Amino acid sequence: MKLKSFFIIAFVALIGSSCKESFLDINTNPNVLPTASPSFVFTNALNTTATNLIGNSATGTQPNELGYYWAGQWSQGNGYIINTTIFAYNFTNGDFTYWDAYYDNLQDYQFVINNADANNQKYLKGPAKVMKAMLYQQLVDMYGNIPYTDALKGGEVLAPKFDDQKAVYESLITLLDEAIADLKANPFASAFTGSDIVFKGSVTKWAQFANSLKMKILIRQSKVAGKETYIKTEINKIVTEGSGFITGEDVGVGGPSFFLATAGKLNGVYDRWGYDANGAKRALNNFPRPTQFLINSLKAAGDTLRMKRIAYANSGENGSVPGTSILKEVSANYTGTPFGVSSGYLPANTTSLGPSLIVKGEYNRPAILMTASEVQFLLAEAKQRYSDVTLPLTAKAYFEAGIVQSFRVLGANVAGAEAFKGSKIENYDFDASSNKLTAIAIQKWIALTNFSGLEAWTEYRRTNLPVLPQSVQVADAKRPVRFYYPNTESGSNGANVTAQGTIDAFSTKLFWDVD
Repeated sequence: MKLKSFFIIAFVALIGSSCKESFLDINTNPNVLPTASPSFVFTNALNTTATNLIGNSATGTQPNELGYYWAGQWSQGNGYIINTTIFAYNFTNGDFTYWDAYYDNLQDYQFVINNADANNQKYLKGPAKVMKAMLYQQLVDMYGNIPYTDALKGGEVLAPKFDDQKAVYESLITLLDEAIADLKANPFASAFTGSDIVFKGSVTKWAQFANSLKMKILIRQSKVAGKETYIKTEINKIVTEGSGFITGEDVGVGGPSFFLATAGKLNGVYDRWGYDANGAKRALNNFPRPTQFLINSLKAAGDTLRMKRIAYANSGENGSVPGTSILKEVSANYTGTPFGVSSGYLPANTTSLGPSLIVKGEYNRPAILMTASEVQFLLAEAKQRYSDVTLPLTAKAYFEAGIVQSFRVLGANVAGAEAFKGSKIENYDFDASSNKLTAIAIQKWIALTNFSGLEAWTEYRRTNLPVLPQSVQVADAKRPVRFYYPNTESGSNGANVTAQGTIDAFSTKLFWDVD
């Protein structure tokens, strides 16, 4: 396990609005070991979480981007040499090494948890535990068994043992219960709400986020034999607790009060695939392309309002009229790129990432961690699978709310969602859909597009939906089901990595991936 020194950038500007230009500036005496306030560490940790998941111009392919590809939502634009690591699945334990960055980030949250009481900042413990749980779930979903009980102990444990992934999942429910108890007991001090760049000090929203993560952890295990009673019991506990779930808004880091039109301080999505601080288009703008499967599926269902928010028409955004396409926005001008194709689909004749993600000049949108739409589809699946749980609405009501929230977060007119009620369109009209769980899975897949790539790939592995075409670069049916443990962990904790057995990224499935 990589050890981390706690040299944390102090985000002083987030407490005093008059200094917000300096939130990433460093002015440190190198001869004095700094001490960090948990509030500064927490703010920096949240920003780091977004960067580690989403990326920016200085990072490589981060989990969300890779997830969009492997979930069949994005492909690679032509004009670049084909990336065989991603599209031919030619990767090793030296690729997709997100492990160290995640554990470094977890150390930050653990620092906050350990030091909040002593610094009279108890209100940070609950949010830090929520974020800790989110990161650990993502680590399990990428790697399976991971260090958990022995982790985050610094020099006390230099070679932490790996915990069984099923046990980690159950421990995360307990951790989130602790987080909610801490949140209820410790409201934010008004002077420190600026350190919370997610919910601005709302402990109610943090508790709702915690419950939404619990629902995700539970539903992820819904196909695992013998878990039904446990899952239903835990869902009923969430309802009894009473804080509810994220509704009508999304969980996002930063936003207009945080991101700035300055190099290194832009929203990471905008910075990586959109424009630089001066409004010049990034070279990578033409790399990710919505897939032919995605675009054609939306067209076939008449789902063109969302399509026009997911993607710009062929030739891309009109820089003179930001948020609109160069070409007329009619279905004929939207052409997806086959997954993994290496020629024949140039920027001028294919769609690009749309205004739900990139609009020139909109550099300060929040970095999305979880959408309200995803939460509604989790609730829909819970009610459809377990009709006797105490969730108050029907599976159909949650399903339809999920589509509405998908329209909202994409920036499409939510009235367009009403057109699918009673439409008889398979997987859109709940009553007419032959398999309700399939309808929920496919609508969630659409809703995750452009917002939660890692989640989309994880859900694809769990549900095998939708039925995606194989990469043009791959001759057989193999697809990645996990990552290898990184070579850095093998080098520093080799015995415990070896103890996990032989890992095959195409056949060593995670515990919730049962078919």
